[in-house]
Amino acid sequence: MLASMATFAIEGVDSSEVTVEVDVRQGLPVFTVVGLPDAAVREARERVRAAMLNSGLEFPQKRLTANLAPADLRKAGPSFDLALAVALLAASEQVPTAELERCALVGELSLSGALRPVRGAVAMAAGARRAGYARLIVPAENAAEAALVEGVEVLGVPDLRHLVELACGRWEPDPPVAEPAACTEPEQQLDFADVRGQADAKRALEIAAAGGHNVLMVGPPGSGKTMLARRLPGILPPPSFSEALEITRIHSIAGLAGGRLLTQRPFRAPHHTISPSGLIGGGSTPRPGEITLAHRGVLFLDELAEFSRMTLEALRQPLEAGRVEVTRAQRSIAFPAAAMLVGACNACPCGHPTADCACDPVAKARYQHRLSGPLLDRIDLICQLEPARPLELVSDGAELERSASVRARVIAARERQRERFGASGVLANAEMDARLTRVHVRLSPRVRARMLEGHASTTMSARGHDRVLRLARTIADLDGRDHVRASDVDEALSYRMSSAWRAAA
Repeated sequence: MLASMATFAIEGVDSSEVTVEVDVRQGLPVFTVVGLPDAAVREARERVRAAMLNSGLEFPQKRLTANLAPADLRKAGPSFDLALAVALLAASEQVPTAELERCALVGELSLSGALRPVRGAVAMAAGARRAGYARLIVPAENAAEAALVEGVEVLGVPDLRHLVELACGRWEPDPPVAEPAACTEPEQQLDFADVRGQADAKRALEIAAAGGHNVLMVGPPGSGKTMLARRLPGILPPPSFSEALEITRIHSIAGLAGGRLLTQRPFRAPHHTISPSGLIGGGSTPRPGEITLAHRGVLFLDELAEFSRMTLEALRQPLEAGRVEVTRAQRSIAFPAAAMLVGACNACPCGHPTADCACDPVAKARYQHRLSGPLLDRIDLICQLEPARPLELVSDGAELERSASVRARVIAARERQRERFGASGVLANAEMDARLTRVHVRLSPRVRARMLEGHASTTMSARGHDRVLRLARTIADLDGRDHVRASDVDEALSYRMSSAWRAAA
């Protein structure tokens, strides 16, 4: 007898529908799984066998063939166990299929028959809704996470025995409740007031947060670069529900969601020994990299010049396009990568302030050449940090502005951008393309003249020209103005022209 059940396979940060077909026939006892399964899927034969027997069900001693369609899509992971077991039970006429019509099933089986949670529950629930399924059956631990997706009924089942009871109409699970993750209030996070001095760097980070711009901080060790970067999430606006769901879906696939809606923007700070595939994603079975895990949040690269040249160059396309495309075995998978890049590094190998630097010009130039010109061209703000003055270090900091007031200005600026862009899909000034930049950044004669002066005083590419205009638009938004002034352009140009790193690269 033939039976089929629907499940889903993870592809990138999305899911694809997979039909599990099981055929039970007379013959020598053998259990064959076809349809490009990986080792974890092939091992499902033993998990399904033990789970059925330990749940008091009969495992057919016949010729069993399971096909995972479409056959040209590679299947990976243990999430197909439940669909295989239920299709086998239906094909051997041990459960009725009336209650399972228009249902999709996802879950890993233990040998005892209990269901273990799987990765990507949010993406699979979205796939079930997209495919038109009314119900999605998942392990009980995944139910709250999958229930974040509206438009599909999620049923959390603890084990195989309860699923049989559900199919027979003798049991119904409690509806899952989607709960947000515990959220730390901004005033309880790391605060800008903890950093003494560095008013210029704080201003640069405020502008970066208001427009979603990339920023690089250059200065000696102990000047506060890492402290400032780690306090950046405290001034970012909270994500909208759609952004939070997007963040949760990505982290669910990586196994980091914790079964709840993530209501804070991610902050990722990988070590400088990370590989290119670890940073942008990849592998034999493509998985999201750090820049995707930082989507809609912050990717902080401390000691930027210590990262390998190949790793940093891999960032160039994602920073420009906001997405990563990984091609494996004649198929391409896209990962979202709309993250703010925040870099920090020393000005030279010794790291001492300029007055005490003992590096010769050749060593300093070689160190600065580790960051290529095309990469620096994609960074909107480069700010130089100097050591804090002793008077600033011994002060009580009562006069320093706290993150809460900075965050209020950032939220107001983001709200102006949201109203300006409407339903275009653009969420911040840094995401504007060249066409939108010319639409929303009108150049008065004075501003046009100032841009010409900027081109005359430094080498600036067409990309750099547009990035200066977007940065000036963000500065105007922070001040609550509709039009960009020449002073806004002056400040935006200062963040591109004040560093010797571009010239060295």
